[in-house]
Amino acid sequence: MADNTHTVSSGGKPSSLIRTIKSDVRKLLRYWWIFLLAGLLAGGIGIVYSIYAKPKFQSRATFALDDGDANRIGNILNLASQFGLNINSGKSLFAGDNILEIIKSRRIIEEVLLTTDTFNQKPFTYLQYYIDKSGDNTDNITFPPGQDRKNFSHEQDSLLNRYYKKFHKTLIIADRPDKKLSIYEIKVTTPDEVLSKKITDKLLDATNLFYTEIRTKKSLQTLEILEERAGTMKQNLNKSFSERAGVQDANISPVFESATVPVLKQQSNIQVYGAAYAELFKNLELARFQYLNEIPIMQVIDAPTYPMERINMGKLKAAILFAFLAEMLVLLILGVKHLLKD
Repeated sequence: MADNTHTVSSGGKPSSLIRTIKSDVRKLLRYWWIFLLAGLLAGGIGIVYSIYAKPKFQSRATFALDDGDANRIGNILNLASQFGLNINSGKSLFAGDNILEIIKSRRIIEEVLLTTDTFNQKPFTYLQYYIDKSGDNTDNITFPPGQDRKNFSHEQDSLLNRYYKKFHKTLIIADRPDKKLSIYEIKVTTPDEVLSKKITDKLLDATNLFYTEIRTKKSLQTLEILEERAGTMKQNLNKSFSERAGVQDANISPVFESATVPVLKQQSNIQVYGAAYAELFKNLELARFQYLNEIPIMQVIDAPTYPMERINMGKLKAAILFAFLAEMLVLLILGVKHLLKD
């Protein structure tokens, strides 16, 4: 008997829960007219919104990237023992998909947004033109052409940071659609067709310049040092030739053997400087080859062209979305009211 009672008691819990849910549903259905009215009203608002909302234009560009390969020439230079240098390079920290982070970095985005260009025969920074076209309220904070970034006020810095985050999170999309290929894609969305294209073009240029700089910085520094030292060694070699000639001219018919000592010294210097210069020149040529080998090639495949893709919410989509949000809001309000009543 005890076992039967326990079974009934345990089985009653889900049954009670189901009855409660059914009861709650019936109570909500009594307000069907509220759901219907809210859905129709919100759907109408969604249609009006889709009609009067400002359209947005999205530009698209694709490019291929060849990082170069410093390993093709192996360990061609090892100057650590001579000059404390090591220009053997392995895999760069800036190779591959890191270019996507560079495209959306604060440095690049701010540089692009503060670029000055001509719109409707008037100079604007990209950021100021975007603000004007968007109709944003910035409390009369502007970004005039030609203003030095170092002279920005605190308010300008704060507003620039806000727009950097906006572009970084939503308005600029950088991706590699096919992970098997080294082909990358950039999409930029703004309220103006011309602005979308200009920002995309500037993003490509600024990224290419900065990416090349950081990829080749180490090789370029080493190349510059070798060029300087090779030039110094060449000067020393030429100086030794001149000094030897001068000593020989002064001692055309030397009576004593000691008179030939300066000539022998200069001859020894010529041999030392000549050997050192030959080695430096060889390493210099290899360093030039390595520098050229590490320069990445960013080739644009599809440049942004007119007309841009027009992005706006369709009437049906807007009506459904607004109606759904309204129904959820009504359901939340009635649910809270019911709980407070209980």
